[in-house]
Amino acid sequence: MFTGIIEEVGSISNIETSGGNIDYTIKANLAKELKIDQSVAHNGVCLTVVDIHNDTYKVTAIDETLNKTNLKDLKEGHLINLERGMKMNAHLDGHIVQGHVDQVATCERAETRDGSWEFTFSYDPKLMNVTIEKGSITINGVSLTVVNSKLNEFSVAIIPYTYENTTFKTLKTGDIVNLEFDVIGKYVKRLMELKSQ
Repeated sequence: MFTGIIEEVGSISNIETSGGNIDYTIKANLAKELKIDQSVAHNGVCLTVVDIHNDTYKVTAIDETLNKTNLKDLKEGHLINLERGMKMNAHLDGHIVQGHVDQVATCERAETRDGSWEFTFSYDPKLMNVTIEKGSITINGVSLTVVNSKLNEFSVAIIPYTYENTTFKTLKTGDIVNLEFDVIGKYVKRLMELKSQ
């Protein structure tokens, strides 16, 4: 379980393919505090630490994960949002995030506002995921509030702190991002589906 509050922006220092899997070596300050088998969210994708060496650690993404997320697009040198699993006695500063990406989206617009930024994303509506105005959404692991909610499009406003301390500072039009929709909304949607059967 995560909160969507990014702890650190790491960088991809090495990528190795093994069958249908990809091993990513991440350089990050928090590597020194990790343990083998620990869960860490990478751009919102929960992956298990399998190796640690000084200021780097390794995780493995399987074919299923690669097909549903933007991890397959990462290259050596790319930045990545990192968050360790939340502690049960900690403040929930973002919202409940599972680290399970529902689908990807495309950045349609990145516009500078007066002291902030507005990013607009589109996604495939066939998977029946929905956003609501002022509801929660996770983009590349970052907990954000939805504005301009539409059938297959929404926007988020980014404050300077979030812009500078996440990968939003490198995000541009056409980039693919990971989306995790609000878990409460997903349960409501499922209950409505069952009720209509």
